[in-house]
Amino acid sequence: MATEQTARRVFTGLIILSIILLALVVRPFAKAFFLAAVLAGTFYGLYSRLSRKLRGHNNLAAGVIVSGVILALLLPLGGLTAFVVTEVSDGVKFVSDTVQREGMEGLIGKIPSPVRGPVERLLERIPLEQAQLDETLQQQVSTQGGTAARAVTGAVAATGSIAFQTVMMLIALFFLLTEGARLVRWVESVSPLRRGQTGEILREFRSVSVAVLVSSVATAGVQAAAALVGFLIARVPAALFFAGVAFFMALIPAVGAAIVVLVAAALMFFSGHPWAALFLAIWGTVVVGLVDNIVKPLLARRGMHQHAAIVFFALLGGLAAFGTVGLLLGPLIVAFFLALLRIYERDYGRPTPRPGDPATPGGPGGGEGLIIRPSVLSAETRERVPLSPTPPENH
Repeated sequence: MATEQTARRVFTGLIILSIILLALVVRPFAKAFFLAAVLAGTFYGLYSRLSRKLRGHNNLAAGVIVSGVILALLLPLGGLTAFVVTEVSDGVKFVSDTVQREGMEGLIGKIPSPVRGPVERLLERIPLEQAQLDETLQQQVSTQGGTAARAVTGAVAATGSIAFQTVMMLIALFFLLTEGARLVRWVESVSPLRRGQTGEILREFRSVSVAVLVSSVATAGVQAAAALVGFLIARVPAALFFAGVAFFMALIPAVGAAIVVLVAAALMFFSGHPWAALFLAIWGTVVVGLVDNIVKPLLARRGMHQHAAIVFFALLGGLAAFGTVGLLLGPLIVAFFLALLRIYERDYGRPTPRPGDPATPGGPGGGEGLIIRPSVLSAETRERVPLSPTPPENH
């Protein structure tokens, strides 16, 4: 007996050790795997239909979906990048041509009036002699060179990390689409829960993930549309570009779409349109900023089957606890908790009879007692327990 207990303890310790080691291995890719699982659950219906149309070529169907995700990420980003590069190139060319034709005074004359005064005062503080100007520039370059190098290095590292996580997410998405059904069956077979309970929890996870993902994209679209209306009213140049940026910023909770509207308001103010800037500032704060807190819970609750207040606090709580990925983790944790309560009440709970229930004496069933099937009683019990209510004697 002691040997058996020792073996169980050692085996339990080995399982715990393997879980810890597995967590260390998966940790660098945790966010990528999590997002891949969410996307796989979202696109699994499309994947199944596409696989049937392709006559069972699962790899080809998964490749088409992954390619679509890549295009959905790269095409808008490439378009915005091309627009920014074009505008910056045109701006540099304009400054260069103006300085060559009219000099610095001509360039300053073209600056909007709210900015012209500070620029002129700044130029007055710059030494007029070329030697002093060169010495000042060299000092500034030597002082800020290290800071600029560190900033560039950090930006390159962050970009490389995002690209790496994106590639890992796409690879995991491909394999989860092709092997997802087999993985779910394996999890259900090794799960210690009752038959069907694991599948119910996984379906709840998928439903919540799809609801949160779809609501996030839809809310970003609504915020971008609201921002576009404000840009058109205020006559902001390149309104579609700013609306596209607002859509992408709306997908980043720490930034949001309202910041894009406020930046556009600042640009309008410095370009000499104070009333348009004031309108955009109010529009971005009141309309665009509050749409996220109203539309997203209303859209998410349809797939989560929960009260809008629960969805709202789950989103904010997850964001505060886990960062950006908490927008998915928060509702998933709440849904997991509620699913466990529902399963426990259904499969393990023993409700006590209450007065007024149909199966209890005095209930709405005409005063009948609890019905007992004869097949579950022994012969001796059938003689002592009445199988039907005995009518009262008339006195």
